[in-house]
Amino acid sequence: MSGLKDRRTDQVPSTHHESVTLVVDGSHFVVDPATFTAHPDTMLGRMFGPARQHNFTRPNGKGQYELSAEGISASIFQVILSFYQTGVMTCPDGVSVAELREACDYLCINFNASTVKCRDLSALLHELSNDGARRQFEGFLEELVVPAMVVCAQGGERECHIVVLADDDIVDWDEKHPPPMGEEYSQILYSSKLYRFLKYIENRDVAKALLKERGLKNIRIGIEGYPTCKEKVKRRPGGRSEVIYNYVQRPFIQLSWEKEEGKSRHVDFQCVRSKSVPNLAAPGEGGAAWVGGMPTPQVDELDRLNGPALSRLPPLLSQTAANDS
Repeated sequence: MSGLKDRRTDQVPSTHHESVTLVVDGSHFVVDPATFTAHPDTMLGRMFGPARQHNFTRPNGKGQYELSAEGISASIFQVILSFYQTGVMTCPDGVSVAELREACDYLCINFNASTVKCRDLSALLHELSNDGARRQFEGFLEELVVPAMVVCAQGGERECHIVVLADDDIVDWDEKHPPPMGEEYSQILYSSKLYRFLKYIENRDVAKALLKERGLKNIRIGIEGYPTCKEKVKRRPGGRSEVIYNYVQRPFIQLSWEKEEGKSRHVDFQCVRSKSVPNLAAPGEGGAAWVGGMPTPQVDELDRLNGPALSRLPPLLSQTAANDS
């Protein structure tokens, strides 16, 4: 371990007599705290700045500072130290750009094209695209998606289905024969920018993560067919007309804002078939007993609990319902 400690110390030279030891993933790094305080907007800059004088940052029993964050390995932290030395992190082969990005987010270090250099341009550009996609969808959310959700909520709905069409899409439905799939209950957004944005799976993943952060539930974002205009009309036997619509593939967003996921809070009332009445005439078809040529009503469990309702029936029907209960 002493050899490892010396090697780390040589890579981060100290210009002051004071130094601190950081323990990261079992490895020790001896660093001049002025290296961190030169970047006060980062987490390490705050840890070893004025907060250290007020004992906000405390060492362990050996006088060492432990940086125990999941995902920050010794190799990742070595790359991060180069940022405090030169302002640029050079990500070597074998070090995950995604893990470096997570470490930068945790340590409040800017991750952008100016601070990160690496050979794997695909991985770097992927992370930068995620940043841009998040900022872009935040604008779409406030400008387009939230107003559509508000319309649904004000109408008493608990969820919202949004279809995103291009600006030049034309929807022309037959008033007498609309599409038989419930599209009339969807909120339609005309936005070619949002349409192009949601074509990418990666952007849809970013949008879904952002919607989850905002507290929304049951989020589904994908591509589905949407009817735009009728293509032809078929005549069925009996004179019935069937309209065939032209469908285009367009993005959709479906979500809910209720707390309980996957649970319905509505109540299903099921009618219970009444028992047979042995002392009266046998019930005819449909289960209704006939007394004096008049059918007696079926009594379900709700009627049994509602005793006063019997007094409002005619005398003969009231007695029959009482016997049935």
